[in-house]
Amino acid sequence: MGGRVCVVAGTGPGTGIACARRFAAGGYRVAMLARTSERLAAWEAEIPNSKGYAVDVREPDSIEAAVAEIRAEIGEPEILVYNAVAAHFAEFDKIDPAKLENAFKVNTMGLLHMARAVTPAMVEAGHGAVIVTGNTAARRGKPAFAGFAPSKAAQRILAESMARTLGPKGVHVAYLIIDAVIDVPWARERYADRPDDFFARPDGIAAAVWDLAHQDRSAWAFDMEIRPFGENW
Repeated sequence: MGGRVCVVAGTGPGTGIACARRFAAGGYRVAMLARTSERLAAWEAEIPNSKGYAVDVREPDSIEAAVAEIRAEIGEPEILVYNAVAAHFAEFDKIDPAKLENAFKVNTMGLLHMARAVTPAMVEAGHGAVIVTGNTAARRGKPAFAGFAPSKAAQRILAESMARTLGPKGVHVAYLIIDAVIDVPWARERYADRPDDFFARPDGIAAAVWDLAHQDRSAWAFDMEIRPFGENW
């Protein structure tokens, strides 16, 4: 494998795999992280210069082991796309507290441990990027989002704190809010009556992630929001 290294944490059939494809097309070696390896082998065969790693981002030891493998097998990560997500929906008096705790482990603590594993080398090199994918739950707590929004709000604030620490050291941290229903099979089934323009295409989201990761350092963004042109916001 040749080229720089991008890690996509949370590689699924929507945004994650679209980001893996975009960065591979841009000349990166791509490490695809997911909890299970079932789909990773197929994606490895499809995407040039990619390799899959089974990782549970809730477990710091699993993250450390995976990052060590990535360094040994394809090189030092220069870009981290943190797309791992756990979502549980219920009002605050009905949510299982263990499910909210799980959301914090994946959405917030997973970001913390991944960033601590890969950013020291970025700082040493004087460049790098951490792009975190989020949604409007990071800004507001709707009634049924009590098991999800608190963890995403904390994730965004953690990313902002990281940006203030890492930015002066040459590492760009950005938070991408995706205000949309993403075009994946389960969403198509659930919203079968909606037109194509209702959905955000994963490749369009991946293009925004790519742009954030390659901004000129004289004009870095932290918060970016994207949505389909017809979205009522």
